[in-house]
Amino acid sequence: MAKEKEKKKKVKFWERLRYKYKLSVVNETSYEEVLRFRLSQLHVLMVFSVWMVVLVVLTILLIAFTDLREFIPGYPDRNMRTMIAQNAIRVDSLESEVMKRDRFLNAIQLVLTGADTSYAQTVRKDRKKSGYDTLQFRLSAQEKAFREAVEERERFDLGEGGKVQNEGYFHFFPPVEGMVVQRFDKQNGHYGTDVVAKTSAKVAAVMDGVVVFTDWTVKTGYVIQVQHANDLLSVYKHNSVLLKKQGDYVRAGEVLAAVGNTGEESSGPHLHIELWKAGNPLNPEDFIKFK
Repeated sequence: MAKEKEKKKKVKFWERLRYKYKLSVVNETSYEEVLRFRLSQLHVLMVFSVWMVVLVVLTILLIAFTDLREFIPGYPDRNMRTMIAQNAIRVDSLESEVMKRDRFLNAIQLVLTGADTSYAQTVRKDRKKSGYDTLQFRLSAQEKAFREAVEERERFDLGEGGKVQNEGYFHFFPPVEGMVVQRFDKQNGHYGTDVVAKTSAKVAAVMDGVVVFTDWTVKTGYVIQVQHANDLLSVYKHNSVLLKKQGDYVRAGEVLAAVGNTGEESSGPHLHIELWKAGNPLNPEDFIKFK
């Protein structure tokens, strides 16, 4: 019985919505019917809903495509949007300047600590920190094998990347900044020059060449030798660490190692530099100006 009553109520409600009413407009003087409409509650609801949708759409269009949106509380006006764009450009410029400053300070720090100051290495570190170093190039097996074969064949090629110097003229780069404490003495078997420098100061190559020896010895500690053109050989002893390996091609002034105090014959942080030509020792002070 209860379910039947609910069904009757639902049917009556739907019928009331669809029940039509007569709306008449009558002349007050002659009582003549001027207009007449037959409407239902459902028609009124439909017309009202359509008008509401139209009004909402028109309001959205007016706000989106006209300047009326600037009157909405909290919405930035034209001047504020211009300032936001200008501030974004300034922030981007400031970030670029900060990155340049950090790169410069890192380079200064590397120079002061005597580490490798090559520009390529510094740029690679900055890219990794900033997240820009994301490109990865994969080599095929054939290309990798070809590169290894070429590098192995040209490891000790002294003509790579540089011109052969004149036989009677040589220009040497100072290997380290310091004070000479023991000079070249061929008669007493001291075939080099000892230069005192601070610990971990950079040791640079005196000329372009190829690293032919890197090893540890009991008497001279970490030793690195570079073969140059015209049968010239430079030897660097008592280093704390070696930064190049055998077969590497180096430029004049490129960092090879760091000043140390290694080996039994060392009595403090210094560099022992030797120059040899065709198996004969040369006095480094005849070619290099030490401070």
